[in-house]
Amino acid sequence: MRSPQSRLAAGIGMIFLAVACRFAAALSPDTPSDQRPNIILCMTDDQGWGDVGYNGLTKIKTPNLDAMAANGLRFDRFYSAHPSCSPTRASVMTGRHPYRMQCDWPGMSLRLQEQTIARAVKQVGYSTSHFGKWHLSGGKPGGGRALPESDPLHPGHFGFDEWFTVSNWFDTDWTFSRNGEPTKIEGDGSDAIMTEALQFIKRNAQEKKPFLAVIWFGSPHVPLAPTAADLKAAGGSPYYGEMVGVDRSMGALRQGLRKLGIADNTMIWFNSDNGAWMDDTVEPDAFGSNSHLRGHKGELWEGGIRVPGIIEWPARICKPSITHVPAVTSDIYPTIMELLGIKVANQNLPIDGINILPLIDGTMTERPRPIGFWHHGERGLQDGPVVWSDNQYKLHRRGKDTYELYDLINDISEKKNLIDEEPAIAATMKAEMAAWLESVMQSRKGLDYPEKKVLEPEEQQSAGKSQAVGNVNARESLTAF
Repeated sequence: MRSPQSRLAAGIGMIFLAVACRFAAALSPDTPSDQRPNIILCMTDDQGWGDVGYNGLTKIKTPNLDAMAANGLRFDRFYSAHPSCSPTRASVMTGRHPYRMQCDWPGMSLRLQEQTIARAVKQVGYSTSHFGKWHLSGGKPGGGRALPESDPLHPGHFGFDEWFTVSNWFDTDWTFSRNGEPTKIEGDGSDAIMTEALQFIKRNAQEKKPFLAVIWFGSPHVPLAPTAADLKAAGGSPYYGEMVGVDRSMGALRQGLRKLGIADNTMIWFNSDNGAWMDDTVEPDAFGSNSHLRGHKGELWEGGIRVPGIIEWPARICKPSITHVPAVTSDIYPTIMELLGIKVANQNLPIDGINILPLIDGTMTERPRPIGFWHHGERGLQDGPVVWSDNQYKLHRRGKDTYELYDLINDISEKKNLIDEEPAIAATMKAEMAAWLESVMQSRKGLDYPEKKVLEPEEQQSAGKSQAVGNVNARESLTAF
């Protein structure tokens, strides 16, 4: 039994811990720059929910991702806003479902009328940078090309001071674009973008300037081309060879932050852009694993949208934990806006994500409103699948008038359809879903913007902008991207 003195010391320690963990809550745009948190947003490409050690992966070890999960906030239910890459990236940039801006499919673009996270944080003195896969400037299927300075939709036009970028996926020995200039890098692509990112981070740390670094990996997307050493380390699996490179790069990031003395006051947000592709015609796990989740990339079953998610931020997440509260990539934008006290132009744009700082601080026990998902599927937009998912139930519209209901707390693999057993729950969720769909359709028409329309290319040019035009057939295979 502890003595009164030890109990008192423990109590004081808990109070001190609580105060220390919430020091950032008082941040405002007037807070000195060296006290404001640095923000790093990392995203892999096609990594499945089961492709981390802490979710049961045994084919390789992921020691650095596992260490992040053990040291921060680990999400048991983190979602990509869409089951494919470009749309999910648009949700990170804006906090909005990608269909609001017609970023419907891989290879489609982000409207320049949208307010982005990079533009927002620049308003309060942050340096901004993007590294790796962009995939928001349109383009053809296939490997990522180095975006030229003349590209009207490169990252610099969306608020990034610096960019070391390609248009789509990349592997070893790739040519990137450094602010519009082609730059050939030998070796693993994950190592390449992390090396560049750490140089940017070091410069800003030395200048005591807060920064936003967006690091979007090209792995483990097909085609799979890990280095020989990583392939050997993965026991001959190309997919997991690429994951070896990703994990090593995340380790280099964490070590670099500690060496610079800025790890505590840096928020690292890590997630995948959608579930693993998978393919029943080849050996199991050749393209990753979604574990016991139903479905895969390109579908609104859990396997297509539930992905690994971690936030590591020692100064604020002093007590590591696992949360079962649902969160989504659209939450990143509003969380950072609230954190930094930013008020942006077009403040009335409908935002689908929510501020999850209360979840980070351990005071949110339920999500205050559901998450909406929408996908073209094979039927086109109007009849494509839609999901409305809350803390327990998931309403899945499979067709125009076909609905299924699942209890994700007790049926994670979505095996039992409860639509006939829970009519009241289904009716409420249907009504909410319908209202959300109508809101998204209004946004697609441009009614959110001050101009009350989507500007045509010549109109944007006259305003110093360019229209973001998607040019990809929605029925092309996702493996092409």
